[in-house]
Amino acid sequence: VRGRGKNSQNRKVTDFFPIRRSSRKSKTELKCEQKKLIDDLIANGIEEGMKVQHIEGKGRAVFATRSFQKGDYVVEYHGDLLQITDAKKREAEYSQNPSTGCYMYYFQYLCKTYCVDATKETGRMGRLINHSKTGNCQTKLHDINGVPHLILVASRDIDKGEELLYDYGDRSKASIAAHPWLKS
Repeated sequence: VRGRGKNSQNRKVTDFFPIRRSSRKSKTELKCEQKKLIDDLIANGIEEGMKVQHIEGKGRAVFATRSFQKGDYVVEYHGDLLQITDAKKREAEYSQNPSTGCYMYYFQYLCKTYCVDATKETGRMGRLINHSKTGNCQTKLHDINGVPHLILVASRDIDKGEELLYDYGDRSKASIAAHPWLKS
């Protein structure tokens, strides 16, 4: 009987063939990487894949310079993050001057009402994305260390050259009377 002596070893398949480990990542790992990527884009104010153009009769608009897939991060709606009491005071100040636009977005986060005030003119593009009831983007809250950030994500696949649009959600009679374009 061969192989039964003192010096013989039990051999395993792995002694002859290397172990292959899967390089696939779990859903949790992928989500974590995606969150970190968005965190970095927000923290560094990086806005890629879009440009501002002027449209006659409409004003400024933001267009995709690359394609976005459904669910992709597009841009942050960047501005001052305010609690509701400060936001209402600021909104009252803005209403005193009809030439001041209002770029205030109210939302609920952890049982509190907040507002992102993007009224101040900056180089950021999120505030310039126009309204459409059938837009190609939607708002989403993104938490970074307990602080909510309002972001826009693609609600469907978006082609290069398409105008980026989202539904402002304002259906009040006063708003529609002042801004009839909210109906479309």
